[in-house]
Amino acid sequence: MSFPRLAAIIVIVGLLQAAVAQATETATCTFDTFTAPTGYSLTVVNGITDDGTVVGQLLDTSTGQYLAFTYSASGVFTKYTAPASLMTWLYGGNASGTNAGSYQQSKYPGSMHGFLLQGSQFTAVNHPNATNTWLFDVNQLGAAVGSFSSSPSLVKGFLLVNGKYTTIAHSGAQMTYAQAINNNGLIAGFYVEAGISHGFTWQNGAFTAIDYPKDKYGTNLVGVNDSGVIAGNYMDGDWTLGFIYDGGVFKKIVYSGTGVKYTLAGGINNNGVVSGQVIYGGGKSLGYTALCK
Repeated sequence: MSFPRLAAIIVIVGLLQAAVAQATETATCTFDTFTAPTGYSLTVVNGITDDGTVVGQLLDTSTGQYLAFTYSASGVFTKYTAPASLMTWLYGGNASGTNAGSYQQSKYPGSMHGFLLQGSQFTAVNHPNATNTWLFDVNQLGAAVGSFSSSPSLVKGFLLVNGKYTTIAHSGAQMTYAQAINNNGLIAGFYVEAGISHGFTWQNGAFTAIDYPKDKYGTNLVGVNDSGVIAGNYMDGDWTLGFIYDGGVFKKIVYSGTGVKYTLAGGINNNGVVSGQVIYGGGKSLGYTALCK
């Protein structure tokens, strides 16, 4: 059972507050793009740290192996495969160089496991009451967020602080994913109810709904910085589009070019730089970082 972060787009603890955002426009973005190393393709581009390091997943086109990567602001790829794993992802990280990720074990039945990675130091993170654990982000204080499940039909989120797990589960939802956490403890993610995903933020037990206006097909939030600016994606029919959300305004992220089908957001850092992926109709894919206003 695997769960790439952006692929989840396709697929009340406390009182749910009314959605506060209505206005939409298009962001003004300055893009820098990058391609996968020779012999690899970009599967997914996820979060970005304050020093500009982007994380995600690559496919080795010669072996079919899925492995995690970091991509530095100076253009250096570093590849990583978790021990005894079939697939490995990195999703987010903090300014101290600690990255959060997940891997699917190679041994049947291929359960999911979370981990923290700092340099070569690997630390397993597994929810004590779960068959599957996904770890999505870690902040500068070491607080981590992710999701867990013991059944494919029910997934809940969690906050992990000093070894203590706090469950984050939206009432009535089949799935709740805690995707990102900033240094103020604000968590962003999404839940799935009746097959539709809905964005939310969560702090101290309280949910706030954040859904892209008039979006019938689903919203998910993938990143939040210390200023409270959120990065996410929404589905518009056959199209999946990234956005930033700031001060009650949604701004679409649009990469212009012939043949571009999707512009996806993967995360946002404290400098306001968004990471993500540009996907062309023919399957070509570019990673990007972009300062969007």
